[in-house]
Amino acid sequence: MVLPIALVLGWVFKTSVCVRIPFVENIRNFSIIAHIDHGKSTLADRFLELTGTLTKRDMKEQMLDSMDLEREKGITIKLKAVRMFFESAGNSYELNLIDTPGHVDFSYEVSRSLAACEGAILVVDATQGIQAQTLSNIYKALEANLTIIPVINKIDLPMSEPERVAEDVIKTFGFKKEDLLFVSAKTGQNVEKLLEEVVKRIPPPKGSHLKPFRSLIFDSFFDEHLGVVAVVKVADGEILVGDLSKRENLKFLATGALAIPEELGVFSPSRKKVDFLKTGEVGYIATGLKEIKKVRVGDTITFARNIAEPLPGYKEAKPVVFLSLYPVDNDKFPEFREALSKLSLSDSALSFEPESSSALGFGFRCGFLGLLHADVVQERLEREYNLNLLSSTPNVSYKLTTTSQEEFEIRSPGQFPNPSHIAFIKEPWILIKVFVPSNFLGGVIQLCEEHRGTLKTMEYLTPQNVHLEYEMPLSELILNFYDSLKSVSSGYASMDYDFLDYREVNAVKVDILVHGSVVEPLSFVVVEESAQKVARGLLLSLKSVIPKHQFEVALQAAIGGKVIARETISAMRKDVLSKMSGGHRERKDKLMEKQKEGKKRLKRFGRVDIPQEAFRSVLSK
Repeated sequence: MVLPIALVLGWVFKTSVCVRIPFVENIRNFSIIAHIDHGKSTLADRFLELTGTLTKRDMKEQMLDSMDLEREKGITIKLKAVRMFFESAGNSYELNLIDTPGHVDFSYEVSRSLAACEGAILVVDATQGIQAQTLSNIYKALEANLTIIPVINKIDLPMSEPERVAEDVIKTFGFKKEDLLFVSAKTGQNVEKLLEEVVKRIPPPKGSHLKPFRSLIFDSFFDEHLGVVAVVKVADGEILVGDLSKRENLKFLATGALAIPEELGVFSPSRKKVDFLKTGEVGYIATGLKEIKKVRVGDTITFARNIAEPLPGYKEAKPVVFLSLYPVDNDKFPEFREALSKLSLSDSALSFEPESSSALGFGFRCGFLGLLHADVVQERLEREYNLNLLSSTPNVSYKLTTTSQEEFEIRSPGQFPNPSHIAFIKEPWILIKVFVPSNFLGGVIQLCEEHRGTLKTMEYLTPQNVHLEYEMPLSELILNFYDSLKSVSSGYASMDYDFLDYREVNAVKVDILVHGSVVEPLSFVVVEESAQKVARGLLLSLKSVIPKHQFEVALQAAIGGKVIARETISAMRKDVLSKMSGGHRERKDKLMEKQKEGKKRLKRFGRVDIPQEAFRSVLSK
């Protein structure tokens, strides 16, 4: 096999300077994993500065958090790949950093990043210590057999306790004291030393340039000119882009799709074209495909002429929280459908299926990994695609067995059958891990028990910090549990959770009736003991937003045919005697009786129109 001259010589142009491209032995692929707000994005900024990838003039804070939403919320939402060059002991190294999110709702992004790496930097805040996502992310890295470099960050802050936090890290994860590095990502203290350790400790990729070309897709996005762009790590072989007539067909093993590559490139951090990608490198392949479903995250790309085995990917993300999204202006439905398709390409944890409502028109039933994930997706759809959306109340999926022993997965209240046909229902349970200072322990325990939690483990990591593990229904978590946890702990508690299994529950579907007609978007599923309380609160909210009519309007909540709560909107009163000046009492009574009969007729045949604003007000609470 004849290697291309660029690979033999190993030179490319980086900005205006000629830089030697390292061979596989000189490539390091790594990610940074941390709990939210532990300084991961700031550390990535220092790497970009130290390696000369960006000049100080081009730098801005949270450089890899390119979305406005990421900057506003101060969190990383999407994984980002960036190529850097670093000189160490006279050798040039290619460093491929894959930045990862820190919030529990985006843990799937972390697993995708780790699949393309050989090592990870674990960042722990010297002021906060070990948090829930710290524990979760390190286990993901260990499962992926990655080399881990533990780092204590924010040592420059006056309230930092690096030695105490270091002891906790050593005790909890079994690291040696000499393994730990103490840095300040903000000031740059010891960051260059950390890069040296990345080169020393993290192994190079294991692939071979002599094997047929294979690459793993770990992310993707849509470009109007280049079609679907796959972000890949080349596992074996190499791919070149020469004259269009000489380009080979690529094959996607999971979908069987074929494509001729339009462009190859890397992120540094903006997109830059390259002539080839070789074993161990991270970059992108513009496929030219316009059909989004043909390119899947986790798939393997190879040449059509090759007989190749798929690379081990990672398990598919399963949505656990569901809600319906409708465009306020139903004429925007085609744009909404296209926006969801494009967004799902870069967010493979998002699922959606069409549904319709007599009250709200056409929309989609969408699945998410959590409430923050749902909130972020809705905001991205509204900002990036200029849509105005209405969302329903979030709920989880249930497994239902009928009296005829048929099994169904129920994702929305509208799918529930008649209660007489249900044998039993199962709901999803999770194992929730909470880290909390000991002085807030009582409030957190009370909160978990109020949400049907069962204590499994309580461990004092230090005299000041407690680790709790509770088994809890997922439906309880999505009912403002996270906000309540922050409230009872004054913002100091952190949490993470893992799915356990489905368990039997005495759940019921509650229908909301307005003037005798069921309003499907307002239906919900709840534990029977809480049904009346939740229903009454919803009816009171609805009563405050529906305008008065010429007749009395009944608002009811019902389970099957049984009404469990009721509120009444009184009729709008019109004074029919206001134009009368004098007259007999019999004439006045006649007018009043006529009005009364008219209201009775209106009550029988009248229709209540619920304005969109009322839905938006009730469903957003």
